Amino acid sequence: MDLSLLASTFATVFLAELGDKTQLAIVTISGTSTRPGAVFAGSSAALVLASLLGAGAGGSLSAVIPTNLLQLAAAVGFLLLGIWLILRAGEEESPAPDTPSGDPGDR
Repeated sequence: MDLSLLASTFATVFLAELGDKTQLAIVTISGTSTRPGAVFAGSSAALVLASLLGAGAGGSLSAVIPTNLLQLAAAVGFLLLGIWLILRAGEEESPAPDTPSGDPGDR
């Protein structure tokens, strides 16, 4: 087993998950539950399954598509997602148009 690859993968995933919406969801679920062990087991199993799917897909794709092209596609995808989120954050919420209510006294 390549310990340096194991350590760098662990560090990358661990740091990426800190403060992530997944972690916030786990905090919320755990806060409303009296069984934090079940929340831990469920969230751990979900992360392991998601990681298994990612590792399997990455290995399969890299056999067909060159690694540098996969990295470029991932970078472009993250860049586009970031731009989209920035644009959405910059949009002002337009107020809803005034519509009369069902009360005749309001008209």
